[in-house]
Amino acid sequence: MMVRDAPLRSAAKRQRGLNAYHAGLAAEQRIAQDYERRGFAVARQRWRGRAGEIDLIVRDGAALIFVEVKQSRNFARAAESLSKRQMQRIYKSAEEFLAGEPAGSLTEVRFDVALVNGQGATEIIENAFGLC
Repeated sequence: MMVRDAPLRSAAKRQRGLNAYHAGLAAEQRIAQDYERRGFAVARQRWRGRAGEIDLIVRDGAALIFVEVKQSRNFARAAESLSKRQMQRIYKSAEEFLAGEPAGSLTEVRFDVALVNGQGATEIIENAFGLC
């Protein structure tokens, strides 16, 4: 009997993963629209470098804002899901992205965390994390 249940659990797990993936895409799109509505230009979405992915890269004039989007049932859970390891990965990815910018590592940057709760409300924390 357990053998027959395994494919059902596997399918349910795949469906949960697919739902989470689409919820993440929707959250990132919502945050991108929020930055655009406030006059920022979205330079990249889901930019992938050797060190990993950055959800959003936004231009504020010559400055850049690297945005990590976190979605969960509530803001607290979303915020708690950002780990020190993720922050380090984001820093490394940002360094890689900056190598292609005219001012390179001298480009003014900021790291924001954008939270999206289960009802679709958003909260953006500017300069969310310092050096780790």
